[in-house]
Amino acid sequence: MASLSLAACKQEPVKTENSTATPPSETSAEAAPVGDVVYVNADTLLANYDLFKDVKTRLQGKAQKAESDLKGKASAFEKEVGQYQQRAAGMTQEQRAVTEQRLARRQQELANLNQSESNRLMSEESEEQKKIYDKVEAFLKDYSKEKGYKMVLSYSRGNSAILYSDESLDITEDVLKGLNEAYAKEKTAPKEEAKTEAKKK
Repeated sequence: MASLSLAACKQEPVKTENSTATPPSETSAEAAPVGDVVYVNADTLLANYDLFKDVKTRLQGKAQKAESDLKGKASAFEKEVGQYQQRAAGMTQEQRAVTEQRLARRQQELANLNQSESNRLMSEESEEQKKIYDKVEAFLKDYSKEKGYKMVLSYSRGNSAILYSDESLDITEDVLKGLNEAYAKEKTAPKEEAKTEAKKK
């Protein structure tokens, strides 16, 4: 089955260009340090970004359901194979050949289904990762313009070109607060729209 840890999210630097900008959310009242280059701790960001946590939970749920369905089909197939093995001695050669061909087809169908589900989950995971990065990049683009930053680096322990940086350059908490506020508004917007439509009716 597809890995649903979304660990790949931690392996790419956060970009600040070529993104579709969205209006920035209100951020912390504390002013970020003045400078051209700052950084975001990717580990902390992903561990506490509500959108990432929701996506991870949703994908894990789908993976568990797919795995459960496949286990059920595999169990049924194994039972059918066991029944054939018990009855094979009393079957004609032709009956055995037909049954074995049918079981072989079932086995191949299960293998194909397993591969198909794995590919589907990996594809969905990749799409969700892209959406997350699009949102982070769009936010950072506007955030950097507001704060006057020229570059925002991504730091991840054990997987970063940054060996040391002054903590005053760390804008993770401010960025995280802004991202979560923006996501909270996105989650409540559909509910507000639904209430408005209900009132119109």
